Amino acid sequence: MIIAAAARAAVEMRVNQPNILILMADQLTAGALPAYGNRVAKTPHIDALAAAGVVFDSFYCNSPLCAPSRFSFMAGRLPAQIGAYDNAAEFGAQVPTFAHHLRAAGYQTALSGKMHFCGPDQLHGFEERLTTDIYPADFGWTPDWERFEHRPSWYHDMNSVAQAGPCTRTNQVDFDDEVVYAARQKLFDLARSRDRRPFCLVVSMTHPHDPYVVPQAYWDRYEGVDIDMPKVSITPEQLDPHSRRIRHVIGLELQPVTQDQVRAARRAYYGAVSYVDDQIGALRAALRDSGFERDTIVLVLADHGDMLGERGLWYKMNFFEPACRIPLIVHAPGRFSARRVPGSASLLDLLPTLCDFAGVDPAATGVPFDGASLLPALRGEPGRDEVIGEYLGEAAIAPMVMIRRGRYKFVHTPVDPDQLYDLAADPLELNNLAAEPAQQERVAEFRREVARRWDLPALHQAVLASQRRRHLVYRALRTGRFAPWDFQPLRDASRAYIRNDQDLPDLEAMARFPSIGKSPDAR
Repeated sequence: MIIAAAARAAVEMRVNQPNILILMADQLTAGALPAYGNRVAKTPHIDALAAAGVVFDSFYCNSPLCAPSRFSFMAGRLPAQIGAYDNAAEFGAQVPTFAHHLRAAGYQTALSGKMHFCGPDQLHGFEERLTTDIYPADFGWTPDWERFEHRPSWYHDMNSVAQAGPCTRTNQVDFDDEVVYAARQKLFDLARSRDRRPFCLVVSMTHPHDPYVVPQAYWDRYEGVDIDMPKVSITPEQLDPHSRRIRHVIGLELQPVTQDQVRAARRAYYGAVSYVDDQIGALRAALRDSGFERDTIVLVLADHGDMLGERGLWYKMNFFEPACRIPLIVHAPGRFSARRVPGSASLLDLLPTLCDFAGVDPAATGVPFDGASLLPALRGEPGRDEVIGEYLGEAAIAPMVMIRRGRYKFVHTPVDPDQLYDLAADPLELNNLAAEPAQQERVAEFRREVARRWDLPALHQAVLASQRRRHLVYRALRTGRFAPWDFQPLRDASRAYIRNDQDLPDLEAMARFPSIGKSPDAR
């Protein structure tokens, strides 16, 4: 009887488990979307999801860099807890991710596109990966804090801005076209499959990440549009020390950019945002045509933002709002009423949220995670209103940490003066309050919290040790025969389309969707 009851409970859980479609953009700052107040971008599909969904107004990445942000998103842990220091840090196979949790709960888990996994494990809980990654999986992009003055040849430079404009094709268009094609095909394959498990499909595009070039049609979409320019202009001498280091790392001192180049880069960025929006429209159409729309929760998010010339800075690598504030839209009209959530939250919170969707408790596994479920906020209840951030990558020379709580954001690194901003009164972060006499108790409390949360000298040494190890390993593995870790998607063409070892009528019937006499909703 106990076994029968457990079996009934498992069946009931599967019935109540929604499908999950996660649509991820790369380097998409929240302020570039009309759903967050932008008046230039053309994103009708994202607008529609926001209008009927739950929009998180104060949502953040936990590290403003691709790989650390994505590893935190996957694992629900801060970068330092899992060694996710930079874009060449190995994501350990022993680190549980939301894909592991959902797969253990009975989900099919699949990834189409970028996740910037470094190291030999290229799945991290995904049952299937539909494409390779656009970025390398080895340790070649390891920074070197001990040689800060040396600019790595593989990192961002200002050519992305200086050469902004239209094109016919790019590496990124090739990649994202494949990513979306494979994801749409997967939705139809799921619809025709006899496997009735719910699915979690992550579709991760590389746009609107620089370089700022887009196909001509997307450039032309903004012909005659008054492209907004950066709101905050600060001379290099007035910048905080970390921002000045960013200027060095991206080569701004070597290659200044003109206002026309800035305008062209922002126009191309908006074109890339519209490209992403069109792909989201195509995926939503496939979701509808495959009969999954009603039972699928759709999330739209990004890994980090882009400064886009604000403060004279580009790309990310800092905790100013354009670089670290990102969109989160959750669309499930049958489950959550349309609303806006004012409280702060972050990518760390998505692992427990996805587990809540699946009806499982990640805490019951005994495996730690750092976020808090957003399910109460989705239902209109109060949330935690907190974001914790870490930055340990390029342009840093020591750990940088951030605490966002209530109206305040506090940024600390042992090598620079503190930064404190009142985002309610000063959303452009023009006034650093850390030295104001009236704020000294608040700064002291934030500093005490930093001391409780982090052993920054030990973390600094751990980062340096990791960089040294990876530099050695990379040099060694590039000597002699090289065995790459990059994911190789395998396709068995002998089982595709029509082959003589399969009964043709059965094959054609299985490939047809909807089945004869059935509608897509009758799956």
